[in-house]
Amino acid sequence: MTALSLLDYASVLVFALTGALVASRAQLDLVGFAFIACLTAVGGGTVRDLLLDRHPVFWVGQPNYVLIACAAAVLVFFTAHLVESRYRWLIWLDSFALSIAVAAGTGAALSLDQSGVIVVLMGVTTGCLGGLMRDVVCNEVPLVLKQGELYVTCAFAGTVTAVMATRLGLDALPALGLCALVCWGLRAGSLLFGWQLPVYKGRPPSA
Repeated sequence: MTALSLLDYASVLVFALTGALVASRAQLDLVGFAFIACLTAVGGGTVRDLLLDRHPVFWVGQPNYVLIACAAAVLVFFTAHLVESRYRWLIWLDSFALSIAVAAGTGAALSLDQSGVIVVLMGVTTGCLGGLMRDVVCNEVPLVLKQGELYVTCAFAGTVTAVMATRLGLDALPALGLCALVCWGLRAGSLLFGWQLPVYKGRPPSA
């Protein structure tokens, strides 16, 4: 099993847990849990593989990814009631899933010798789209768009770090480790200390 496969497996597992937690907040049945968990787990990677023309799509070529997502859904279905604050668990698990998925998407594009711009876009796409799909389908405010928190910025910074590191001669694996570390560090800082970028503030039009 390659390092990229391990990143995909880790991303699928943790994102599936977040999807199942959101399903528990929406009070869905077990099939609904499995659907949301799978959508969250493979959504970003599916778009990545389609855009990069990778055949087959990663979970089609290896259905174990879907089985892992379904197992995570079953686990959360029977244990979510034991968690005191499901939302707190959700945002922290999502932060780990984001950093892993960004590294996975970045690594996939790097392995195909894509340009720096495409590598960055694939890292951000892989990290952000699964969670966005999850929140939109479950009628939650998307974490990716939540005001006052860094999210896409974290993904962007992580994948840019990896691209720069490889351009400076660092091997791909440690570069992806830096990618995940930078991404998670920024996301954690945003959650703990309120780090954010300036937001647009509307003003009345001039006369």
